[in-house]
Order: sequence, then C-alpha cells, then structure tokens
Amino acid sequence: MAALFVPLSLVLVQCGKAPNAGAIAANAEGARSNVAKTTAASFDDRFPQPQFADRFPTANESLPQVQRQVALAPQQRTVRTEQVRVASLGPALDLPRPSEREELTRLVSMKSSAFPYFGTNPRSEEPFLNISKGDRKGRRSYNGRVYWQDETYNDSRVLVHVPETFNARKPGVIVVFFHGNGATLERDVRDRQMVPQQISDSGVNAVLLAPQLAVNAADSSAGKFWEPNGFKRFMDESASHLARLTGDPKSAQAFANMPIVIVGYSGGFLPAAWSLEVGGVTSRVRGVFLLDAVYGELDKFATWIEKNRSGFFVSSYTRYTKRRDLELMEMLRDKGITVTEHMDGPLRPGSVVFVQTPDGITHRDYVTHAWTEHPVKEVLVKMAASPALTRMASAPWAANR
Repeated sequence: MAALFVPLSLVLVQCGKAPNAGAIAANAEGARSNVAKTTAASFDDRFPQPQFADRFPTANESLPQVQRQVALAPQQRTVRTEQVRVASLGPALDLPRPSEREELTRLVSMKSSAFPYFGTNPRSEEPFLNISKGDRKGRRSYNGRVYWQDETYNDSRVLVHVPETFNARKPGVIVVFFHGNGATLERDVRDRQMVPQQISDSGVNAVLLAPQLAVNAADSSAGKFWEPNGFKRFMDESASHLARLTGDPKSAQAFANMPIVIVGYSGGFLPAAWSLEVGGVTSRVRGVFLLDAVYGELDKFATWIEKNRSGFFVSSYTRYTKRRDLELMEMLRDKGITVTEHMDGPLRPGSVVFVQTPDGITHRDYVTHAWTEHPVKEVLVKMAASPALTRMASAPWAANR
C-alpha cells in the first residue's frame, strides 16, 4: 500500500511550480526540435509527464479560490430611472436611462476562435488531429498524451468583458488574453486569475476578449491562430459581438479599428507569437505583455519588437523562464534595441521591459501576483499614463480607483 502513495506525494510537492519548460516549448518547436535534439537525451528527459498539481489547486488551496469568486460578484448599484412613455398610449414605464448599464461578462461562441481546428500543425506540416478511435478523432501531443477533439479542442467560446464605464465613442483598446495550460475560461481566467476584474479596475477604456484554447490540457496549441490572417478573422468577428453587447450597432466600425494589446500567460505564448507573425493585424497591435511565458518562439517576438517601435513589449518572468528571457534580451540588444529591467515609470512607444520576480512567487498565481499585485491592471494603467498612448486608451479616473 505504501508504494501506491509515492507518485501522489511526488506530485503534491510540486504544487505551485511552473509547467515544465520543455513540455510547453515542445508545442512551439514541433518537428524542428525532434531533429535538432537527437542527442543522448531520451524522450522522457526532454518531454517529462506534466504534473497535474502544476496547474490545479490541491484541496487545501480551494478556499482562496472560492473567496476570489465571491469578490467577483457584481456590487449592488443604484440605477436611476426616468419616466418613459411608449407612443403616449399607455402608462409610463420606469426604465433605466440609456446612458446607464451594468458591467457585462459573457461567454460568446465565435466561429473564428481557436477551436475546433482541423488543419495542420505548421511546425510539422502534419494533421493536427493525428489519431482516431472509431468515429473519434484526437491528438497525441509531444509528451505522448492523447487528447480527444470532442473534449479538448471543441470549445469555440470567448470570454468577453465590457466594463460599465466603457465608451466605444472614446479612444479605447481591446485586450486579448491567451490563457495557459490546463485552464478553462470561467474557473481560471474569470474567477481565479480575475482578468475581467483587472480590466475594470484599471480604469482604462478597454474591453477584454479571451478565447478558450485547449480545455484542461497540457497543450499550448494555437488552433486557428496558426492560420495566416486567423487573428484578423477573430478580431473582425469580435467587432460585431462587442457592438451588440454594448448596445450600439454603429460602434462595430470603431471596434474593427481599435488598437489591440495582447497578453499571454504561460502556454499562451504560442497563440500570441503566431498572432504577431501571421495574424494579419500587426499594425493594430500596440502592446504585448507576457506573463512567465517566454517558452519559445523568440524569433517571432524579436521580429515584432524590431519592426513595431511604436508599440510596447513587457515580459515578466520567474526562474522557470529566466533562461529564455535572457536569451531574448540578448537578441534585442544585438539589434540595437534598448532593454529596461524594471517597471518604474510609464510605458511609452518603443518601451521594451523585462522584469524578474523573486523566488517565492508561484507560476500558478502569476496572473494575480507577479512583480506586483494584479499585473494586467498595472500594465494598462502605465500604458494609459503615457501621453503618447492615451489617445488609444484614456483613463481619466484610473488614479481614483
């Protein structure tokens, strides 16, 4: 009996650590890494089995998560009403004023979201769904695990968040958040990582789009974001959904041209990198923010930084991704690009910032606790504090929040 408990204990002691860098980077390297790393290292050495506890809480960690969910409950607000008469034929109705609305957080299905995806893996040029069992199709990942399409790669929903103060007629920004491995939109992005709340609390005139990637899987696959112009199709489709949610159909054109800030956490580096490389809307991307996410695709990030000096780039990292972050810093300095290693002061056009966080900061909680509490909020506030960037995301009352 004692032997049966050894694997579980080994898993539990790993709780709070980052996903293995080799396993995540394998999604980016694909067939190229299979050729380049044909040394004495075995398959298990390069792609160890993912630890469940790296991505999910233990029973002892469940209480803080519940507390965060409760904190996200909408606050009680007093809605002023005015008398509205319908065609002067009936009694007056008490309806909310048109200028007033509640904060909106919705799950919206989009055809252009990452999944379902029936194309190829661009690194190997092989079908993405590479295994079948009867009528079921699935994918054997680089770590050897099989994920089925109907369970893992079939969710087309996008978490959409519109703060109550958002005004599409003012300069604004769309934040696109790519989540990490082993995540769902409701449990992780909304409740545990509190991304919608961070957007609202920033005070920036911003909305959020967070597509569901592989569901509950140790897989960073980008799906339709691998495709040329895939990110453009996603942003084009989102414009009509955002206009409908805000109650102003005429705002669709504003959303279709609104600047974009891409945020990638952990395994979200892969769809972020490919969106920058082949997404088709590079000119709209004004900022990239990576949260312990430099596991690979360094060339794509370096190229975007070099060619888009009007945007900003921020990478905050722990010791788990430090080696790759240092490598990317060296690549940029070799190109003559100034790199800053602190977050003091506002973000400006052309800012390139790398911030190392001290030991004790866990990868699992990194979206809410990096070099500061609520780093997504912090980056948006610093972006809006720069006169050169406020034209795309004004935050006149952020300082009072």
